Amino acid sequence: MSKQFSKISVIGLGYVGLPLSLQFARSGVSVLGFDLDQQKVDSINAGKTYLKHFPSESIAEQVDACRLEATTDPSRLSEVEAILICVPTPLDDHREPDLSFVLDTARTIAPHLAKGVLVTLESTTYPGTTEDELRIVLEEGSGMKAGTDFHLAYSPEREDPGRDDASVKTIPKVVGGYTEKCAELAEALYGQALDKIHRVSSCRAAEATKLVENIFRSVNIALVNELKVVYEAMGIDVHEVIDAAATKPFGFMAFRPGPGLGGHCIPIDPFYLTWKAREFGKHTRFIELAGEINTAMPDYVISKVSDALNDEGKAIKGSKILILGLAYKANVDDCRESPSFVLMEKLEAKGAKVEYNDSFLPVVPPTREHAHFTGKKSVEIEDAYDLILVSTDHAEYKTFDFSGYSCPLVDSRNCITEKPQKYYHA
Repeated sequence: MSKQFSKISVIGLGYVGLPLSLQFARSGVSVLGFDLDQQKVDSINAGKTYLKHFPSESIAEQVDACRLEATTDPSRLSEVEAILICVPTPLDDHREPDLSFVLDTARTIAPHLAKGVLVTLESTTYPGTTEDELRIVLEEGSGMKAGTDFHLAYSPEREDPGRDDASVKTIPKVVGGYTEKCAELAEALYGQALDKIHRVSSCRAAEATKLVENIFRSVNIALVNELKVVYEAMGIDVHEVIDAAATKPFGFMAFRPGPGLGGHCIPIDPFYLTWKAREFGKHTRFIELAGEINTAMPDYVISKVSDALNDEGKAIKGSKILILGLAYKANVDDCRESPSFVLMEKLEAKGAKVEYNDSFLPVVPPTREHAHFTGKKSVEIEDAYDLILVSTDHAEYKTFDFSGYSCPLVDSRNCITEKPQKYYHA
């Protein structure tokens, strides 16, 4: 009989850690959430949400049942049998991996590791991080040996906010262990709360799996972004072409073009492999080219904004522009790495007066890359702007009636159904 875990800790209570905590709690496991953000800790302990797609009731239910609590006190980590690390892994200014959040977390938890505890990293990273970086910090800080005194594994998060057809519980979970015993324990842990576990041979294989998933999306999005530009020059609607190609029942998967890449994973994760590959004297030309194409899309969209304004006898400089959607994808309150920020910055640099509308994000939250927008508030949609630019395909925009609007509308998502007379694809 496999081991049964009664109490675990989830480190980092954001878009990955909170839903994971809730799922384990719903499965009967006692969860101690840990975060340095006192506001998040206080919200959870009060049974209140800070993420729109998780209602307060779902948190309060587990708190009231004494299956979920949160703390900022690392000494309490000695109480648990497993620790799941769900902290950011961004790129630095030189597009190189920044493991500071992971390694700082390791330094924090190491002195409090109980003998026999399982530590699992969920943060996306390059192959070798768990075994070569995390392990060493944990061993040095605890005085114990991985695989002997404590156990170590990697299991990549697969959270995708806004999807109705998949959840933490139903998405298959990949796990890889530092040793065979580590893998067995990781499989047993996640098996208590999730429907399907897929075990791979090592932490490195599990780390590589996550990168493949996101590189696949990055490359294919880059392809359709490039095709959008090419087909437009030919007078062909790329969305019509993709819809037609998607009728093929095999050998094709539909990806959609947009104003750039957003979210914490797809714009960032491919470069983890690019960076690591250089250590082995290998070049990832395909991945880097995809990154270049996707990074260039905001400039393409702005060229369409310029064309639309030019038709009105106006320049970008001095124009009032409303951007629809701050979130990086439809119907979520997550604006991490959103191309909307890039569009706002580039338009403002050209002298435009830019506002945004997003009911999911009524106020811009603090972000690492775009801190100067913090506190900026969403405004109402109205026909009082020189131009409206659709950046995110929220459901409410798809059905919004723009048919009577006199200002031009540039649609980078091909999502508007009730179009104004002055309608532009981008």
